[in-house]
Amino acid sequence: MGHIGPNVTLDNPAFIHESAYIYGKVYIGPDASVWINVAMRSEMYEIRIGARTNIQDFVMVHEGGAPTIVGDDCSITHHATLHGCEIGDKCLIGINATLMDGCRIGSNCIVAGHAIVREGAVFPDNAVIAGVPAKQVAERDNSEANLINARFYLRNAQNFAKGIDRFSDHDVAFMMSGNKT
Repeated sequence: MGHIGPNVTLDNPAFIHESAYIYGKVYIGPDASVWINVAMRSEMYEIRIGARTNIQDFVMVHEGGAPTIVGDDCSITHHATLHGCEIGDKCLIGINATLMDGCRIGSNCIVAGHAIVREGAVFPDNAVIAGVPAKQVAERDNSEANLINARFYLRNAQNFAKGIDRFSDHDVAFMMSGNKT
C-alpha cells in the first residue's frame, strides 16, 4: 500500500499511515502524524511538516513555485489541498480548503472549510479566513482552540501507532480535561 520515498526525512513522527504516499524532499517533524490516503510530492523544492502537526485523511500536499511549509501544532483537515504555500504555527485548515502557490497564512489562524486562498494572498496572525476567494472575515487568537485540536490528533496518532483505533474512556476524560499530552 503507500510509499515513503528515499528522500523523505522522518524526524520521529507519532504516526504515518501505511496508505500514505510521500515522495521527494519531504521533512515530517517530531510527533507529527500523516493519515489515511495522504499524498505528498516534492520534486523541485521541499515540503516541511512541523512538530505535532497532523495531516488528515485524503490531504494533498505539493510544492508550487516554492516550498510548502507547515508550522508546528497545525491541523490540516480532510481533503485539504496545500500547493506551494506557507502556514504558521497553531493553524487549522478546514475540510476541503485549497491554499494556492505563494500564499502565506500567519500563526493562530483558521481557514474555513471549502475556502480557496488565491495565489500570493497573505494573511496576518490570528486571522479567520473564509470564502471563495478567501478573505479575512474576523480577527481573534485561535491558538488555544487550534492547539486542543492538534493535541487530540497527537493522542489519536499515539494510539494508532499502538494499533488502538478507538479512544478509551480514560483518553476521552483526559482530552476533555485540557491536559497537554
